[in-house]
Amino acid sequence: MKTVKMSLGGLLLATTALVAPGVALAQTAPTTQTPAAQAEPPVDTETDLGEVVVLGRYIPQPNRESPEVAAFVTAEDLQRTGDADAAQALSRVTGLSIVEGRFIYVRGLGERYSSALLNGSPLPSPEPLQRVVPLDLFPSEVLAGLTVQKTYSVSFPGEFGGGVVDLHTIDTPGQPFFSMQASIGGNTETTNKELLIYYGSRTDFTSFDDGTRDVPGALQLGFGSGKRISAANFTATELRHMGQSLVNAPLRLLQRETTPANFGLRFTGGTNMETGMGTLGGVFVASYDNKWSGRRGVRQTGRIDSGQLVTANDFDFQSNQNDLTLNFLGALSLTSDTNTLKWTNLYVRNVTKEARSEAGFDDGSGGQRRTDNTEWFVRQLFSTQLAGEHTFGGAGEWEFDWRAAYAKTSRDAPYESRFGYGQNVAGDWIHDIETNAISFSELDDDIVSGGADVSYTLPLSDAREAVFSFGVAYSDNNRESEQRTLRFIAPNGLSADQLESRVDFLFADINIGPYLQIEEITGTNGAAAFDGQLTVKAAYAQVAAEIIPLVNLNIGVRAEQGEQTVTPRDLFGGTTGFLPTRIEEEYILPAGTITWNFAEDMQLRFGASKTIGRPQFRELAPQQYTDVESDRTFIGNPYLVDTEILNIDARWEWYFARDQYVTAGLFYKDLDKPIESSVVDQGSSISQTFLNAPNATIQGAEVEVKKYFEFGSEMDFIANKRWLIQANYTYSKSEVNVGSGDTVITQNSLGVAQPASFYVVDGSRLQGQSEHVANLQLGWEDDTARSQATLIANFVSERTSARGRPGEPDLIQEPGVQLDFVFRKDFDYAGREYGVAVELRNLLGEEFLEYQELGNRVVINGYELGTSGSVSLTARF
Repeated sequence: MKTVKMSLGGLLLATTALVAPGVALAQTAPTTQTPAAQAEPPVDTETDLGEVVVLGRYIPQPNRESPEVAAFVTAEDLQRTGDADAAQALSRVTGLSIVEGRFIYVRGLGERYSSALLNGSPLPSPEPLQRVVPLDLFPSEVLAGLTVQKTYSVSFPGEFGGGVVDLHTIDTPGQPFFSMQASIGGNTETTNKELLIYYGSRTDFTSFDDGTRDVPGALQLGFGSGKRISAANFTATELRHMGQSLVNAPLRLLQRETTPANFGLRFTGGTNMETGMGTLGGVFVASYDNKWSGRRGVRQTGRIDSGQLVTANDFDFQSNQNDLTLNFLGALSLTSDTNTLKWTNLYVRNVTKEARSEAGFDDGSGGQRRTDNTEWFVRQLFSTQLAGEHTFGGAGEWEFDWRAAYAKTSRDAPYESRFGYGQNVAGDWIHDIETNAISFSELDDDIVSGGADVSYTLPLSDAREAVFSFGVAYSDNNRESEQRTLRFIAPNGLSADQLESRVDFLFADINIGPYLQIEEITGTNGAAAFDGQLTVKAAYAQVAAEIIPLVNLNIGVRAEQGEQTVTPRDLFGGTTGFLPTRIEEEYILPAGTITWNFAEDMQLRFGASKTIGRPQFRELAPQQYTDVESDRTFIGNPYLVDTEILNIDARWEWYFARDQYVTAGLFYKDLDKPIESSVVDQGSSISQTFLNAPNATIQGAEVEVKKYFEFGSEMDFIANKRWLIQANYTYSKSEVNVGSGDTVITQNSLGVAQPASFYVVDGSRLQGQSEHVANLQLGWEDDTARSQATLIANFVSERTSARGRPGEPDLIQEPGVQLDFVFRKDFDYAGREYGVAVELRNLLGEEFLEYQELGNRVVINGYELGTSGSVSLTARF
């Protein structure tokens, strides 16, 4: 134990750090310091106060200020790992794994049990199947850091299961700066390979097409009529005009072309100036990325035969995906000694252009089948937030923070096209006119949110204090989703020459009318459109106090009222067949954490809380939706209810040196009525719906260590470097519990309870949960050479990706081991500072593998990911 002399200011800083959790303002942006800036330990100074025992000289400021079990990803961490977006960065955090490259799983709980905030404000999602925003939308260059809180605080939204992620955007700089970066890269499975493409439009490379994919005027009139497009409602001439108005070859014809390299451009800048009201600052980030991903693999389905799984459908597939990303962040702030105002705006546009084809044996028809697809998905996010932080009183006894935000996301998928083929007796591919389809879908999701927090600091002694916090929050989330689907039919059949012709020849204007006729196959009874709304009103109160020296208690309660509705819409004026779903609940959610600084630089935390999980809009909508990635159909269940969760956590922390530590923790969660997916048997295809399982539990342990080493040596390569080892490991075990009398309500049971054992296997693990998640970083830093290198390994064990059909095994995904290497070096040239970075990803060539296994293995989806590499050059001004 060390005895440290401190000034009064230093003493207050040290003690406040132990009780400051009460000031943690959930749903608000952090204080003006970023997590990186908060990491400085207190400095020893002389004092007239005598000697005070301080146990925690090396505990980082964020960990002092947070009473909860939390992880902090700083700007330095983002630079070291070279991760391109928030999703990649979070995959390095203890207990976290990323699914589909976008969604966060915390301690094995799916994305539905985690939430994301941007500077404390909630965000909408552009994804049809999720209400949670995908984290790949947030490029790392707009982030100052990320906070992952794994235990619940009442100042956060009550919808909390695995954790909450708060993304902190970059703040006003201390000094003016400007930088430019250019990067180029490739992948062994994609770059310089001859892969599928389709033309699209001449401006696709900008992420904006030139109007080619706009809904044609004649078709728009048909959609707006309120009638189904068919021969019963429109004349033959009108149908011919509609069919001929659709763009043909540019959006239908698959071709092959050598795939170019990936490249990107980034611009970052900021400045500040002194005014009579304080420091006025601004910062901006703008970037463009153009990336290609080619895939060649296998997609199969299975069926049970004589107690074993055998292959049913057996397809080889190939695809080529062009991802185009534009983003812009602009922020202004005005800061004085007692007041801070911030206005932050973020715009992200992410476009996916994909050409895909699969061919092989179709179990349903007993013959060969081929399907070609062309797609264009536009995801956009716009967020604007105005926030203020104010202090009052001689020593800052009162603090008042507020925020107001509007965020909107959208997903537009025009001309989502599918064309099917069979084989003739000669083995040549011929058109299967029954399986063509062209879809137009739109999704708009927005959130209006606001809140205010007040805290009062009450001194308990010269060295201890209590912080009382009160707050209110409001959010209104609205979603509109609509899909129109068309196809061409041949009322009088087609000739052999027409069946064997190229796709753009078959659907040429000359054939539409005489031989082909357009018709709409959009679902009825609310199956193609719905409106969703979730309104949440909340208030909380909490107190954080150092009740006795070195023991801090943070306890509070949140009252939350939520009203969620999903209303199916029939696009043709009929009745939907489903009443609007309404879930209206009020909850009292308590939470408490106690932190004991029992030894020097050591803390022991224990926390318990009650939280909830709500169904997502798509899960409640009785609407069919096909996920093009997995080729599975999802159907919502309007009878779902909220999940109630009990959370218990304990963690030991030892910060044995600056920025070095060992932590170990245990956690337990009990979920009442968790939402699980269930597979519906629809022949050879896989279709999933959702239901509330009776109960589930998850328990586990996690450990993390970070240590720097320095070695004395006459070799400069060794002597000038600080070496790093950082590792974490999480073990978790989940179990779905089904008793003999338990029941569930399914989508097709029309509100009648069914035995739960028919749909859920007792003892099965939660969907998406991996037993083992591990990360390892080995690296060095050289201040003399201004260089840094890191070898990064990530391991995630197998997990259930989807439930199997009744009597069949679940679908299993094996993420495996991902090994990456990042090297960075700064240098000067011609009086200017530059930086170069080299990044190598998936060095072991890990493949994507999803399968079923019962006696035999059936590969549901398997393909090579390849090894990726990139080089970037940054110029700083």
